[in-house]
Amino acid sequence: MSEPLIMKFDPMTIEHLGVRMYSTLPPVVAELLANSADADATHATIHLNDNQDHKEIIVEDDGEGMSYDDLNEKFLLIGRNRREDEKGSITAKGRKVIGKKGLGKLSFFGIAMEIEVVTRKAGFENAFLMSWGKIKEASEKKIPYKPEPIRTQVACDPAFHGTTITLRGISRKGDFDADGLAVSISKIFIVDPSFSISIQYNGGAPVQVDNSLKYQSLDKEIEWEVPYDVNEALEYLSAKKIKGHLIATRKPISPKTNMRGITLFSRKKLVNNPEYFSESTSSHFYSYLTGWLEVDFIDDLPEDVIATNRQSLDWGYPEMFELRENLRKLLNWMERDWRKKRGENREKILSEKTGINISGWFATFPPEIRDLMMPVVQALVNDSELPEETINSATLKLREIVPDYPRFHWRNLHPKVQSVSESYYISGDYYTAFIEAVKLYVEAVKTKAGSSLTDHALLENVWSLTTPKLSVTNKFKKPDGSNFDATTLDNITQGHRMLVLGVWMACRNPLAHELVVNLRDSGLFTEKDCLDALGLVSHLFNRLDNSQ
Repeated sequence: MSEPLIMKFDPMTIEHLGVRMYSTLPPVVAELLANSADADATHATIHLNDNQDHKEIIVEDDGEGMSYDDLNEKFLLIGRNRREDEKGSITAKGRKVIGKKGLGKLSFFGIAMEIEVVTRKAGFENAFLMSWGKIKEASEKKIPYKPEPIRTQVACDPAFHGTTITLRGISRKGDFDADGLAVSISKIFIVDPSFSISIQYNGGAPVQVDNSLKYQSLDKEIEWEVPYDVNEALEYLSAKKIKGHLIATRKPISPKTNMRGITLFSRKKLVNNPEYFSESTSSHFYSYLTGWLEVDFIDDLPEDVIATNRQSLDWGYPEMFELRENLRKLLNWMERDWRKKRGENREKILSEKTGINISGWFATFPPEIRDLMMPVVQALVNDSELPEETINSATLKLREIVPDYPRFHWRNLHPKVQSVSESYYISGDYYTAFIEAVKLYVEAVKTKAGSSLTDHALLENVWSLTTPKLSVTNKFKKPDGSNFDATTLDNITQGHRMLVLGVWMACRNPLAHELVVNLRDSGLFTEKDCLDALGLVSHLFNRLDNSQ
């Protein structure tokens, strides 16, 4: 009590580590919140007051507060390492202490000209004022800066404890945005359930800072809970107790959001801005990836690997090289897993939109056609940045070009042949497909000829060389309009008759001495044999349609 409050610092310290390093609101508020968390606060409220030309930011918490001696020996001592000074890095409530360098308090002057501190502890309240202008003046005169006392050791209710810090003379232009600040804070802090944070603008309804705000604007497609949902670097992640949540979005993340890549946190506070830890810098997976990992173990390393502004890490140490190497392995695995799951998701959506069962469609292709088609469809489903409507339309067009069971449909069979043989062909019962087509043809001949005969006798009679019931040549002439030579017509008629009887005999005669199932399962009558035979029956149907 006999000594006045004194801030001890090198003249250029605040200039370099405060004003120049912190020029935006979120990191400054984050430093204040880190102090509140280290003080074992259960709640902190950020008040954004903006009345005409008067702007101020107030951060108040219900932490343990500071005594007069705490202020003089700890808060106003620039560069104090709390963890070494207090021989530990765990608070009374069991929290891991965030602060380490003792420089965060300089951030206040990055956006404010005047700082008021009010703190209550053990039934006493102390308050003082710091002015950036007077600090600079003291620096120039090479004399210690003495904050201006407001209240010193004033008795208060012991039940009330905590610290309130007010920033005035705000250099920031424009209106305060409570919602925007809540999102920004959520990107700097992993909010612990034991420490809640709210923001109020001009005394309005409080906006709660929540971890979900980090990624609420993103259209998430795939999510991984680390380490539970990953297969790579799992032993390392578990050993280092690294955990987090990683996300792949449906559409590329805008570079303007500064959210591409993985953000690293230690002791619930950001230590490394979003980064893509992979050798594959050309991979467009980077533009879809975001999320966070907690790497608390780095705070226990003998070396201080966290930059002063907590925006990046020093990767030059062996432990940090090992961390980066394992993150690279993790990212490489995730990219493969992303492509697989993304393809499955998009195939499912494509199937829903087009009505095409993609996997079922591919299953109907013979191997050589599947090998040609798969890269085309995968390019549409997995990698294309085309609009969804374009992908759907292109897939439907491909389905028209390459239908289910393309070999069967590409034969362009007569409709009646196709209708009666398709189900047998699809099931692999190729001989029955042929039999049914021939049986239908025989019935069609009988109907058109008006004959009561059946089978071989019917075909012999209808296509007789001497007294035919139907003719396949009568309606045709040469291009110049003249008639074909009689011998040519006879040869066509005889050839047709022999073809009809040959097809019928090839179909029916084997059945006189063998079961269809044996012919079907023996491999004697293959898929190609079936298609070729159906082509012949289709030819006979077309001739029948044109006969007189």
